[in-house]
Amino acid sequence: MSKESKRREALLYHSKPTPGKIAVVPTTKYATQRDLSLAYSPGVAEPCLEIEKNPSKAYKYTTKGNLVAVISNGSAVLGLGNIGPLASKPVMEGKGLLFKIFADIDVFDIEVDTNDIETFIQTVKNIAPTFGGINLEDIKAPEAFEIERRLKEELDIPVMHDDQHGTAIISAAALINALEIHNKNIEDVKIVVSGAGAAAISCTRLYQSFGANPENIVMLDSKGVIRKNRENLTSQKAEFATSRHINSIEEAMIDADVFIGLSMANILTPEMLLTMASKPIVFAMANPNPEITYQLAVDTRDDIIMATGRSDHPNQVNNVLGFPFIFRGALDVRATKINEEMKKAAVLALAELAKQPVPEQVNVAYSETKLSFGKDYIIPKPFDPRLIAVVPPAVAKAAIQTGIAKKTITNWEAYEDELRGRLGSDNKIVRLMHSRAKLDPKRVVFAEADQLAVLKAAQIVYDEGIAEPILLGRKKAIKALMKEIEFDANVSIIDPKSDEEEPRKDSYAEVFWKQRNRRGITLLSAKKLMRERNYFAAMMVNEGDADALISGYSRSYPTVVKPILELIGLDKGVTRAATTNLLMTQRGPLFLSDTSININPDSMDLTTIANMTATTVKMFGLQPVIAMVSFSNFGSSEHPSSKKVRESVAYLHKYYPNLIVDGELQTDFALNNDMLQDIFPFSKLAGKKVNTLIFPNLDSANITYKLLKELNKAENIGPIMMGLKKPAHILQLDASVDEIVNMAAIAVIDAQKKQKREQLNAGLN
Repeated sequence: MSKESKRREALLYHSKPTPGKIAVVPTTKYATQRDLSLAYSPGVAEPCLEIEKNPSKAYKYTTKGNLVAVISNGSAVLGLGNIGPLASKPVMEGKGLLFKIFADIDVFDIEVDTNDIETFIQTVKNIAPTFGGINLEDIKAPEAFEIERRLKEELDIPVMHDDQHGTAIISAAALINALEIHNKNIEDVKIVVSGAGAAAISCTRLYQSFGANPENIVMLDSKGVIRKNRENLTSQKAEFATSRHINSIEEAMIDADVFIGLSMANILTPEMLLTMASKPIVFAMANPNPEITYQLAVDTRDDIIMATGRSDHPNQVNNVLGFPFIFRGALDVRATKINEEMKKAAVLALAELAKQPVPEQVNVAYSETKLSFGKDYIIPKPFDPRLIAVVPPAVAKAAIQTGIAKKTITNWEAYEDELRGRLGSDNKIVRLMHSRAKLDPKRVVFAEADQLAVLKAAQIVYDEGIAEPILLGRKKAIKALMKEIEFDANVSIIDPKSDEEEPRKDSYAEVFWKQRNRRGITLLSAKKLMRERNYFAAMMVNEGDADALISGYSRSYPTVVKPILELIGLDKGVTRAATTNLLMTQRGPLFLSDTSININPDSMDLTTIANMTATTVKMFGLQPVIAMVSFSNFGSSEHPSSKKVRESVAYLHKYYPNLIVDGELQTDFALNNDMLQDIFPFSKLAGKKVNTLIFPNLDSANITYKLLKELNKAENIGPIMMGLKKPAHILQLDASVDEIVNMAAIAVIDAQKKQKREQLNAGLN
């Protein structure tokens, strides 16, 4: 994608479907006049009077306890510099989005039009009663230090400048673990810090609080080594000035154990790296380009532990591991500030989490067989679902222990359960899916690439590194559309109807004819069929010329599925193909099967569908919890539709005892655990959160998923084809660009999985 194309895409993202990235939504009922009279006049007077008598009641009757202000004057926006308050608003909205999706914290972004320290401080103090916490963002140093210091002293709610402390907390956790792996003591190591801005100062202070010796630290800024004899040093830089006779970064790096980079790209050379002590630790955290590239560093020193701020290498130092969860813990105990003990508690919690066994969901997301503590895994991954139940409790406990918490938590187990429940509305699974696809992209045929939406999706897939697209369709039309959307990549474009494809069509036709000549297919008819894009695409996958295909954007489902079933066929041991749709609901991801193929499956078909869906759920790193749904509950009806569900469940219980499945159940009981626990406490699903629904027929499954998708605007991924020998997935008519991109990622993951299985089988043979 060209630079101009990317620019337009970014602008479109921020302007559609509505301007900006965050919104305010009601949390209480508002349908009737009675509701509105309680929400505003006259009912609103009662909580106002209660708060007037006791200000702490604001946490009970308003959003204050879960509301953070992200405040900036736009004077030091990452990568953009001093762009001013209004231009910084998209960044602040983005920070609000991260607070919400990672820790379920609501945010108002506030942009303050002043560079005067006193005016800024007074502005924040004047609006502080609205909020439970203040996140300062993108304020230049040294003003940032004074602003944070004053606000922490003068306000009674948590205040943190994330640019300073976020990187410090995450990198400190990584440093503690890296030192442990290399069997070095923080008190003894020599540390070089490249950069002297807010983040570098905060990092170094935090390292010292964990035992780093100031005499062993050398800090550099744009003018070189910060020495005690330098003039006009700020008080912050003077704090780290060295008396050692070191005049350059080259000299500083000799025998250094640790390099901390918070400066600029490519200032650390391989020659400098070679002068470091044995088993060096290098955190090159300049963004987007580090002080030395990851590959160059590990190629230069095989004994190095390397971290960057990038997601495409091991050991990403990412602030999102810190600020959402630190504020979550602080808000939940109504802390009056974020003190050093709370920050250190977050450091230790992150460091310890990296040593624990990694959940399968995280391994799946990063396409790892088994992530484990070591030089390539010294800090948790941003997608680790355990973060919200580990870091906030550590922060909250530190606040309570240091006497700055206005609320005490006694049942920590219940608190951790509450924290886990906050992730129900998040769409992390989509990010996990894309990340996993990017780790091992495959060749995906887009069978309708002369459709604009399909081609746009192929462009995104290519630009994001999700897959290598193969474009099928009218070559002239595809090239014209590519020019229109500035898709100038060198990708394969194939027109199955063109004469230049005759040799390949003849070859495919020969194979197809040999497979189906006893089922009414002649060689001539096979050759004609190979002119049809879905037959051609399926043969590409069959013959290894592509790894997966997606189709169906402009054609009805039955017309697309027929050639795929004929050519690709069912996987070994599978008696039925089926589909599942993944919907991102407010309660979390929900799989619904079978949504597209089996009109009226019998009990054994339902058993097959349930097992295949369970396998698909596991592919996403989730533990399947399956409800076999019906219009009846546990034998309340003898109708054949209910009986077949009951028989399927009995079979699953007998032959798949480890599968968490039960039924037949009405959908409300399946999804409402309080109802289920109260009426049917004997159920295997009691006390568990159902994430998979198996329907008794196609009518109910298809209607339900489309109803949920449209009424709740739930993000939909699917239908995901299950049971085929090769990866092939069929879109719904007129699927959106995002839906096509997601299906392409699914196709890649499916191909990855099948390739691993083939390799395993080949190894066993």
